[in-house]
Amino acid sequence: MSQHVWDHPEPLTVDSAPVPEYGSGSLADLLPTLAAGMDVPDMTASLAELDPADRNCVFLIDGLGWEQLRAHPDEAPFMTSLLGSSRGGTGRPITAGYPATTATSLASVGTGLPPGAHGLPGYTVRDPATGELMNQLRWIPWTKPGAWQPYPTVFQLADAAGVHTAQVSSPHFQNTPLTKVALSGGTFHGRLTGEDRMDMAAEQLAAGDRSLVYTYYAEVDGKGHGSGIDSDAWRGQLMYVDRLVQRLAEQLPPRAALYVTADHGMIDIPFGERHRIDFDEDWELRAGVALLGGEGRARHVYAVPGAESDVLTCWREVLGEQFWVASRDEAIAAGWFGPRVDERVYARIGDVVAAARDDVLIIASEREPKESAMVGNHGSMTPAEQHVPLLEVRS
Repeated sequence: MSQHVWDHPEPLTVDSAPVPEYGSGSLADLLPTLAAGMDVPDMTASLAELDPADRNCVFLIDGLGWEQLRAHPDEAPFMTSLLGSSRGGTGRPITAGYPATTATSLASVGTGLPPGAHGLPGYTVRDPATGELMNQLRWIPWTKPGAWQPYPTVFQLADAAGVHTAQVSSPHFQNTPLTKVALSGGTFHGRLTGEDRMDMAAEQLAAGDRSLVYTYYAEVDGKGHGSGIDSDAWRGQLMYVDRLVQRLAEQLPPRAALYVTADHGMIDIPFGERHRIDFDEDWELRAGVALLGGEGRARHVYAVPGAESDVLTCWREVLGEQFWVASRDEAIAAGWFGPRVDERVYARIGDVVAAARDDVLIIASEREPKESAMVGNHGSMTPAEQHVPLLEVRS
């Protein structure tokens, strides 16, 4: 467990946050790089370390951060053997993007755009049209998907360019709005078991002279949230998914590249009020706040009109030694959400944005009872959350 305590006499400055490597080494750069290598028009190969392949498969393991993988060689011997292949043989990770959370990252992967452009900049964010919080993972309340995220996906652009394009995932995800705005294009193949997904992904990869295939596994993240990354349940999932990666790698057709990556890492946060600050019981943090969005390590704070500067001042005073606390404009200027933020996205971002540096959460025990009880958490810009593998196998 890392040492969080009150050991930072000065508040953290906004520009001291380690901003993701947008444009050169982030999740949003992966699919455009692969598509550019298959001659899909208007795609840029921003991940310069990757060599083109005719057939590309991305296997995204939800919640498997670079640091967690490196710390578990016994549970993941196959992926450990590939660590040197990461990021085109540099042996380095890429970054997820801010916040390091599933809805944001999957949209970055599928659209090839950073959060400020695709417009899913958090777990929950305010919908400026209604003033309500919108959960972008579960799409509650329902919002018209094409208006919320209007850009085409890389899969749609590849499919239009004649590339054989497919997604292989749980049947549950086939018709969700998040899949529609982030991962649609080509054909969707629902398969329940991990083994069936690997076999179908290999089959789809071989189905075209140029192929782009995406497959996904969720339960490493699920066990991390429920039991923590220091649990037997989590280690069991890591062992299982390591075998899945090997199963897929052994079935690659000729001229193919497999990339294994993740949407974020994870960090276990101890229970107790030193590590879990309860917004619902803290009158100082609640003062002037109309809505609390985001998640425990990556908060969007929406102020009552006119109270924005007071809320920023208070959050800085209370949390500034453990969190990077920025105004909306400061976070945008610092590049937290990418090099640009579209006009339609601007007001979705909190008036105040708070990103955890230490082993600490801002929970909301009454508003978010399930999330507040999670052992493993993610969202912020620390290496444990941001750094994800980009392991490579070629046939």
